[in-house]
Amino acid sequence: MAAARVGCVLIRRVRGVVFSAAAVLAVAAVVGGGLTALTEEPGANEAVVRVDQAGYVAGAPKHAMVMGSGDALPDAGFAVLDSQDRPVLTGRVGPRTGSWNQDFPSVHTVDLSALTAPGTYRLTLTGTATATSPRFRVAPARELMASLVEQNVRFFQAQRDGAEVVADVLRRKPSHLNDRQATVYATPRFSADGGSLEDRRLTPVGGPVDVSGGWFDAGDFLKFTHTASYSVIQLFLAQREMPAASGLSAEAEHGVRWLDRMWDGESGTLYAQVGLGVGNDGIGNDHDLWRLPEADDTLQTAPGDKNHVIKHRPVFRVNEPGAPISPNLAGRVAAAFALAAQAESDPTSARRWLDKATAVYAWADTAPAGPLVTAYPAAFYSEDSWQDDLELGAAELARAARTLGDARAAEWQRQAGTWASAYLASDTKDSFAVGDVSALAHAELLDSPGRGGRLADALKADLRRQLADATDRARQDPFGAGAVYTDFDAVPRTFGLVTTAMLHARLTGEHQYDAFAARQRAWALGANPWGSSFVIGVGEVYPHCPEHPVANLAGSPDGTGDILRGAVVNGPNGAYMFKEDGFMPGMRPCQADPGRPWSDFDGHGARYIDRVGAWQTVEPTIDFTATALLAFALSGSGAGEQ
Repeated sequence: MAAARVGCVLIRRVRGVVFSAAAVLAVAAVVGGGLTALTEEPGANEAVVRVDQAGYVAGAPKHAMVMGSGDALPDAGFAVLDSQDRPVLTGRVGPRTGSWNQDFPSVHTVDLSALTAPGTYRLTLTGTATATSPRFRVAPARELMASLVEQNVRFFQAQRDGAEVVADVLRRKPSHLNDRQATVYATPRFSADGGSLEDRRLTPVGGPVDVSGGWFDAGDFLKFTHTASYSVIQLFLAQREMPAASGLSAEAEHGVRWLDRMWDGESGTLYAQVGLGVGNDGIGNDHDLWRLPEADDTLQTAPGDKNHVIKHRPVFRVNEPGAPISPNLAGRVAAAFALAAQAESDPTSARRWLDKATAVYAWADTAPAGPLVTAYPAAFYSEDSWQDDLELGAAELARAARTLGDARAAEWQRQAGTWASAYLASDTKDSFAVGDVSALAHAELLDSPGRGGRLADALKADLRRQLADATDRARQDPFGAGAVYTDFDAVPRTFGLVTTAMLHARLTGEHQYDAFAARQRAWALGANPWGSSFVIGVGEVYPHCPEHPVANLAGSPDGTGDILRGAVVNGPNGAYMFKEDGFMPGMRPCQADPGRPWSDFDGHGARYIDRVGAWQTVEPTIDFTATALLAFALSGSGAGEQ
């Protein structure tokens, strides 16, 4: 898609109309550098086409979506054009699936399953409606998905902190080197909603500790054990599926080495996070400033200054030294260490990782009386379940032990089964996301020697339970979406559904969710009402203005040059959540649209904006991206193929 950058305004080709440079500059001058929406008056035959912009698997079912007026679409036809604009497939637009909004009251499917030859194509409507899709590919699954996995890896490289940055990714420079000698502070007190820090000062209780390296959590520079362990687990599992994926192994190792720094085996202390995300008038926090990460190292501060904790970042503990560890974190950190043991080719190193996993797992609080620890404040990441984390930790310990010939494998597998049963009996069950890893835990336990019987049947049934609500929801949604797009995490929840469906097919040999998984993947990659892929750099329409300081300040904020490639954003969110524009001092203004305002495509209570500051829709995170990466790896390895 053609694009021209005027300041930080993105101006694009609109339904085949190409604007000259002079016309673009004239329009930009009129709007004064704000959002430029170049639109045509809606017509009776107006329609839009939505496709999976990453591409379709050659031998699998394929569907595109179109939406327009009720008069235009029922009698419309379509043609698929190859790279030379030659028609290779023609037909009629499929049945109506519902209504989206006032401008687009009629949504229909287009069945492209007969298109099996590898190549690059466009879909165009004919007859009573006119519209053309972005380009899309048809290719074998591994070819399509390996590229997506490697792009996701590039996002993790952009998120690196410490000395081991990847300099050719957004010109990254070493950052937060003071984390090598960080002070440990007592757990701070926050308001009930997590919106303000109630302590007037932070109380040091230990250190210095080396917590350097790792990954930034999101569009900020905080580092959390909660999300890092979740991401490391998925990177190692994806590596098992696609061992040749460029950079994947190195990135998993980078993440697990930082988790090791967050674990003090001598004192039995696990650290929860580095940095402070909520402050007050006297104590600064990471979210106060919009800057490049290396700028923190150059701040001139002294103890007591408001920004002292931005240069010298605080570390907070999960537990008092030697006290039980919140079981959700104990379970997932143990799982990450055990997966490192499984991936390690050197037996001595593998044994060290297994020993670390064993130690963390042994400190788990198996009868937690208070709230689970995730982050400070806990409102950043809420979590209710914990038996699933211990199930996963024990299952990975058993797998690592079997690899090393360790006699404890059988006992850990027994414990994994016990925790699985406890999860199934709990009232905190959810589907796969950063707060619930039961789908992964069940899959790892089921994929072990001799696992059968009633528990195995119950675990398979629970995987189906996690998919059932989503498939019911998808049947009622015009675009077949299984996730709730009026709440946070719509896109990662969608990729979580893809992962769960792939695992279910592999473990049961049943394929009733294969088509559902393909539709969910397509929804997240462009076959949605907004027609945007929610993975940066994938397709022709994707987020150009993410809520991310490095992308905004060091990259090309118009999305056409050096971009935060491979990052997964939240995507649509509830319209009621947009009470402020989120713009901060220091941000480079950036707002993009697809040729007309995004609001034209909002509907069903959901809203999407591609504008820096719109953290509700375009902030990327490591947990979002890790979930997509694993979904792509499983999709490319044939996990769901018949």
